[in-house]
Amino acid sequence: MPKKIYYESSRTLMEFRLLPGLTTPETILFNISLETPLVYSADQSHKYQLRIPIAAAAMQSVSGAEMAIELAKLGGNAFIFCSQTATEQAAMVRKVKKHKAGFVKPETVAPEMKISELNNLRIQRGYNTFPVVDADHHLLGIITKNDYDVKPHGDLPVSARMLPVASLIVGGNISDIKEANNLLRETHQSVLPIVDPQQRLKYLVFRKDIRNHLDNPLEVVDEHKRLLATAAINTHDYETRVPALAEAGVDVLAIDSSDGHSTFQAEALLWIKANFPQLPVIAGNIITGDGFDYLVEHGAAAVKVGMGGGSICITQEQKGTGRGLATSIIKVAEARDRYFQKTGRYIPLVADGGIVNSKDVVIALALGADYAMMGRYFARMEESPTEKVTINNKVMKPYWGEGSARARDWKKVRYQQAMFAEGVEGFVQYAGKLRDNLPETLAKIRASMSSVGAANIAELHEKAELEVVSALSIREGNVHDIYMPGTEGDYNSINWGN
Repeated sequence: MPKKIYYESSRTLMEFRLLPGLTTPETILFNISLETPLVYSADQSHKYQLRIPIAAAAMQSVSGAEMAIELAKLGGNAFIFCSQTATEQAAMVRKVKKHKAGFVKPETVAPEMKISELNNLRIQRGYNTFPVVDADHHLLGIITKNDYDVKPHGDLPVSARMLPVASLIVGGNISDIKEANNLLRETHQSVLPIVDPQQRLKYLVFRKDIRNHLDNPLEVVDEHKRLLATAAINTHDYETRVPALAEAGVDVLAIDSSDGHSTFQAEALLWIKANFPQLPVIAGNIITGDGFDYLVEHGAAAVKVGMGGGSICITQEQKGTGRGLATSIIKVAEARDRYFQKTGRYIPLVADGGIVNSKDVVIALALGADYAMMGRYFARMEESPTEKVTINNKVMKPYWGEGSARARDWKKVRYQQAMFAEGVEGFVQYAGKLRDNLPETLAKIRASMSSVGAANIAELHEKAELEVVSALSIREGNVHDIYMPGTEGDYNSINWGN
């Protein structure tokens, strides 16, 4: 006999509907906050707060550097995939961290360097602005690509073309980025040097980053106003991968596994805590309260919930293991709430697998998740790492699971078995740029919360009332019993009469 048999069927998100509550002026659409914790933080650091409850899955066809940058600008987070070398992944993290900076530790040049050498360095590094310092790192001036022409000036020293420090407004020993930005706004400069009391250069602050923030008010940033970067790891090469990611500036780690209730994750969590205590780790995936308790006991700062429910995941079919995502969230949320009552530590839950649209997101949140992770939704976007293709006159993008043969060909470290795959590959229809799609999705989530009468996600957890619906109820809630012309040609062929 098995240890235990549960005769009640597990439920999926599509089987639930939210019942409306009282909508008030506090819960109209534009007053609703979607802010939510990415990971547990003892001091509730603003650094670890997402502005929207959405993350992009750690998949080769979903979350590269471009997706991580754009989603962080828009208030969410992308988990940079680990099915690549540690060096390649660290380069992606570095690209995210350098995209937008607060206090930048710049590469400097000496005053005697030739302009031709500086130009070669500019091309090699991709930087346009270089501070000029002496042997003791005292600031002498700034030189940009606009200060020289390599043909007539190539043999001149940098000092001959730089803007000298006497002509610059300089920030003296400023440690607050807001103070630096305020000072920079009052200047005509594109960059503000920050020096110590001995006039030695410490940092640069760029005007473009101020404009970037104004254009993206929801952006998720670290304490230095750089975009937040989260990277996936596995339980096999973390002793070499994590140091490389830490050196690149990663903020949060996420263990990528289809079955997270394992001693391998416990060992990884303990090793990271001992060697990189500043890095919070999201663990998982799990689908039981016991799995949650085990991972949190070993140091998980958030837990991913779900097994086998993704559109390209076939774990349940191949292995017979899994659970409907709705039931998984309910059971794990019960364990999370018990743990919070006992310890005062609130561990965020990430709903992961089979979340297709805004309805699925808000149902997952109402059941107890703190944010939702999606793959297919983001794979359709311009910022996903894949190239567009045309199939039957439709623009598509390739999409494959991390358990598919294509992903496993990189290195079989996430799925140890070599005999079968746990995912498939296919195509999804191209949807355009992320920032042209995400606002509508978020508006729908806010509208649902408004109907419930919840001003934020914490209130949604408390106030939500859900009901299981029948198959006929689901049909009734969709378009039915109507002919909808599918093409412009259908409309043109209609005889409207007189």
